[in-house]
Order: sequence, then C-alpha cells, then structure tokens
Amino acid sequence: MLTFLFALALYSTNGQRISPDTIALSKGTLIVQPINHASVVLTAAGKTIYVDPVGGAAKYQGLAAPDIILVTDIHGDHFDPATLRAIRGSGTVLVVPQAVADKLSDADKSGVVILANGDKKELSGIGVAAIPMYNLPASPTDPRHPKGRGNGYVLTVGGKNIYLSGDTEDIPEMRALKNIYVAFICMNLPYTMDINHAADAVLEFKPKIVYPYHYRGQNGLSDVQGFSNLVKTGDPAIEVRLRNWYPG
Repeated sequence: MLTFLFALALYSTNGQRISPDTIALSKGTLIVQPINHASVVLTAAGKTIYVDPVGGAAKYQGLAAPDIILVTDIHGDHFDPATLRAIRGSGTVLVVPQAVADKLSDADKSGVVILANGDKKELSGIGVAAIPMYNLPASPTDPRHPKGRGNGYVLTVGGKNIYLSGDTEDIPEMRALKNIYVAFICMNLPYTMDINHAADAVLEFKPKIVYPYHYRGQNGLSDVQGFSNLVKTGDPAIEVRLRNWYPG
C-alpha cells in the first residue's frame, strides 16, 4: 500500500501528471510517462512513442511530439480520431490494426502502417511486433474483443523488449512471451481479466518490470496492490511498479 500511496502523492492537487520513470536498457534508457487508463508515452533511442492517445491534445501538452503512435483497438478508450489529428506531426507514423484503419478518414490515412497479429515492422530503428489480444473463449464474433481485431504490441528498443497488452484476457499468446523486460498489463472486469489471471500470466512469462495499467472496470478501480502482492509472493524478482493512471 505504501508504494501505491507514494505514487498517488506524486500528483499535484490540480491533477498534473506524475513524474516519468526512467528505466535503464542495454543501450540507453526508456522513459515511461503514464497518461491515463490505456494511454502512455514512451521515449527511447531518441524517439517518442504514444500508445493509445485519447482525451484531447491537452493531456500531452509539454511532451515531445510523437514519432510513432500505436493504436490497439477501435474502442474509444484506445482510438480517438480527433486526438490523433491534434497530436500527429507530418512525420508521425501511425501503427494500427486493420479494424482501426477502416475507421480512419481518407485524410488521416497518410503515414499509416497496418499490422495484423503476427506482423513485424522496424520503424526508425524500433522493432514493432503485433501480438494477439482478445477475450476468452476465443471467438471472431465476440462483441468486446474478438481474436484478430486488435493488437497488443512488443517493441524492441535499446536491446530490450517492451510488451503492451492492450485489451486482453489471460491468453496463451501472452503466456508464451519470452524475454520481456517491461510489461504493461491490463486488468479490469468485465472487459479484460481480473488481478488473479493477470498475476498468474505475469508469473508465467516473467517480465523484469511490470506496470498494471488499464485497471478501471465496471465497478471502479481494480485492486492493483493485490495484484502486486500476488506477483511478489510468486516471484520476488519481478518488480511491480504501481502508478496512478487516473488523476483526479
């Protein structure tokens, strides 16, 4: 609980974002800036990567413009065309699954890279691999997160792998991940998975550092401290970083 309270204390009373984390990579550093819910800004190898930016340009005021934007799915907490238009620069590469590309206007499709599950691409020296994300049981017609529609992502930068789960349950593809250094794991019912499944999956693929994110569900915020306790009990070598993704 003290860890979580410390993270909360990093916010000012007017709801400003918390200070970013700096993580040493094999080559250089990774800067992690939590924004809100599924949205995070990563900086590494001289590039700035926005993940699922939503909620308007003001949330990103003062941050470097994105070189790469990753969008995981079509839902409004991941895909916001107005925010994308506001923050994209002329050289920004937008990485999306086909379902998101289909919802972009023709004017917004310039500089778009479409990746399906299993696809890989190198962008500005950063490896981007699209990973399945879906609800169980796997179904192409699931109304929430059918298999094949959205992407989780694994980034390879600075000699390390960074996993972004997107909206997923405890799927075999996540458990099979190897050599993940930093992982961002969702946990919110009824949309993704509970803390027990999230912790059990983390204990299977064993990232060095894990951030619970995307943890606001139908009945409020998930018990991320409980998630942390489960992971630390199962494997004390995994570092769990609790940060407040819900300012205000």
